[in-house]
Order: sequence, then C-alpha cells, then structure tokens
Amino acid sequence: MNRHKQKLQTAGGNTFWKRAKRDRQLWIILLPCIAFYALFRYGPMYGLIVAFKEYDIWDGLIKSDWVGFKHFIEFFHSQDFVLLFRNTLLLGLSNLVFSFPFPILFALLLNEVRIKKLKTLAQTVSYLPSFLSVVIVCSMFIDLLSPTHGLVNTILENLGFPRTYFIIKPEWFRFIYVSSGIWQSMGYSAIIYLAALSGIDKTLYEAGEIDGCGRLRAIWHITIPGILPTVITMFIISSGHIMRIGYEKVLLLYTPVTYKVADVFSTFVYRKGLENWDFSYATAVGLFESVIAIIFLFITNNISKKFTQNSIW
Repeated sequence: MNRHKQKLQTAGGNTFWKRAKRDRQLWIILLPCIAFYALFRYGPMYGLIVAFKEYDIWDGLIKSDWVGFKHFIEFFHSQDFVLLFRNTLLLGLSNLVFSFPFPILFALLLNEVRIKKLKTLAQTVSYLPSFLSVVIVCSMFIDLLSPTHGLVNTILENLGFPRTYFIIKPEWFRFIYVSSGIWQSMGYSAIIYLAALSGIDKTLYEAGEIDGCGRLRAIWHITIPGILPTVITMFIISSGHIMRIGYEKVLLLYTPVTYKVADVFSTFVYRKGLENWDFSYATAVGLFESVIAIIFLFITNNISKKFTQNSIW
C-alpha cells in the first residue's frame, strides 16, 4: 500500500515537471508578475514588525527594543481611535453605497444605446477623467467650488443663493469626496460590466422579445441576472476597501476645519509616520486598518456565499 502511494506521488511529481517544461514560455511570462508581488507586496510585510517595537532609526529594525502590543493599546485608549474609526467607516460606506452602483447603471444605459457612434462617443468621454491624476481632479473641484470665482457659486448666486465656501464646510466634505470619485472612475469601472454584458447570450433577448418582453423587463429579467455574479464579486472586493481609504485625495481636499469628519486612518498614519517620525505607532495604526479591512472582506464574502451562492473563494 505504501509503495503504491509512493508511485502515485512520484508519478504526480513527474507530471508536474513535464507540464512545467511544456509550458516554460508561459512560466517565463509569469516570472515578472511573481517577482513584482514577491518584492513589492510580500517582501515589505517583514517591516510590520516595526509595530511591535520601539523603532529607532539609529538602532535599526533588529536592534530596536521589543514592546509587544504597547502601541496598539495606546492607540485604542486614545481619543483619536473613535474619531478615526468613525470617519473612516462612514467615508468608506458612503463611497461604497453611492459610488458602486453608478458604473453598473452607466454600463446598463450604454448597453441600451443602439446608435454605435453615440455609444462610442459616450464611452470615450466617460473614460477621460480616469486618466487625470488625483491632484488634478481635486484641484478642479476646489476651483469649481471656490467662493470667489467658482462656477458652482456663480450659478448659485445667479439663482439667488448666497456664495458658500464648500471646501471648509464639514457637512459637505463627504459629498465632495464621493462625487469627485464617481466622476473620475465611473467610466473606467464600467468596463468590467460592459465585458460581462457582452457575454450574455443574445438568444435570450430574442426569446424574450418573442414572449412580449419589453426593454425594461429584458433588463430586469435577463441583463441584470446575467451580470449578477460579476456585480457580487466586485461588491465583495469593494467591501474590502471600506476601511482602506487612500490618503492622497483626503489630504488634498481636507482642511483643519474639516478634520472632525475628514481625518481617517491613512491620513493619521501619514502625519504620525512622516511628519512626526513616530514610525512604530504609525505602523501599528496601519496594521490595525489592514486587519479590519480583511475582516470586512471575509464577512461580505461569507454573507454572499450563504445567500447568493456566489463568492470569491
């Protein structure tokens, strides 16, 4: 019996190497991708040990004193924890709830356009903002919302409303953040849904038309179910980013007046680590943020798997 198992294992190993030799060109193509993730994604994870040490740049990573969970406990007992957690969660949820449906709706509308030139023009125009950097997009919105020469305030003034300095108003920050993200990424994010739409069997629409199914009913009963697995997968992935809000746009849009609603984990890590040189504390906060993001990802995936039978794993 043991000999039989050994033969099977040997045969399996030989088969693997035979396939690897046969597909060596594909492995060579894959090597740069493997190297990228090894060097820039998994390699830096060793630096997470800084969160458990009192890091000193002169002593180095190895010789710095080990302090365990000191920085995590200090962060959890600080006044910043509740503020940062609330702001990050609310901003992430707002971004998910309002930004996620727009690319889907845009893809559905484009799919219903029968004039090919108009469809191509709409796609091209919608893609353009995604090629702009975050700095340019934020600068455009700041100029548009300027209280002196901004287009939005000029229109409001002509309609009889007073000029408002939207950027320094805490109640407007989340709206500005989310709307700028929708404008910049809607067209580019719709590409994956357009690809899913192209994979729907056209005979289903023909059968629906024979049965008297109108365009709205066809969208509801054929189109949406056809792209639902893609939508669920993208939703699960997006849910993992609820707590992973990039610091770039927030830094460019927030002001000291809007800290109470705009300050999030990533901006706090930026200030603590790069401005105050408190690397250990900043790493601890960043690690906590990543753990919460993973928890959200697992929860969403399990809920989707239970109720829709669709999941990432």
